[in-house]
Amino acid sequence: MKLGILISGRGSNMLAIAEAVENGTIPNAEIAVVISDKPSAHGLLKAQEKGIETLAIPRNGRTREEHDAEIVSELKKRGVEFVCLAGYMRLLSKDFIRSFPNQIINIHPSLLPAFKGLDAQKQAFDYGVKFTGCTVHFVDEELDHGAIIAQKVVEVKEDDTAETLSHRILEHEHKLYIEAIAKITGNNYEIVGRKVRFF
Repeated sequence: MKLGILISGRGSNMLAIAEAVENGTIPNAEIAVVISDKPSAHGLLKAQEKGIETLAIPRNGRTREEHDAEIVSELKKRGVEFVCLAGYMRLLSKDFIRSFPNQIINIHPSLLPAFKGLDAQKQAFDYGVKFTGCTVHFVDEELDHGAIIAQKVVEVKEDDTAETLSHRILEHEHKLYIEAIAKITGNNYEIVGRKVRFF
């Protein structure tokens, strides 16, 4: 299965995915391209060091739809079958999502449906919850809303700060995202309503 990965920053989840593809933890998959909306994204350099093709496609004043159309075109040119969002900080347009129906997944640093949107770790910390975590989910036309593939619970410790909590969640993100992608690339699942069933 050909994967396309979208990033906006350091690309730590992208790098974890790349290493898992290399060592066979994610079987029967290859990363066709890593695309960033930010030319300065450090993750692009990390992908290049792995020998992965990269593209920077900045918005440059275009509408979301125009920008997304170029990204979709580049993904389609490379035969991408599945899109992984890995720290991609822009909402996708409806046209993008409809171009890859049930073929886009994301990892979010909370136990959805709690704490959607930006700074989810700080949202959870400030709210005072005792447990939070991370969620791998399909992407639909609503923010952090699609069917849930996998979740991991992370305890909020008494001496945590928002930063230490974020770091511990990120460690679990890498493992959970890889496990979820490995299941998806095996094509042994179905989406029924909001539930993802594996068989």
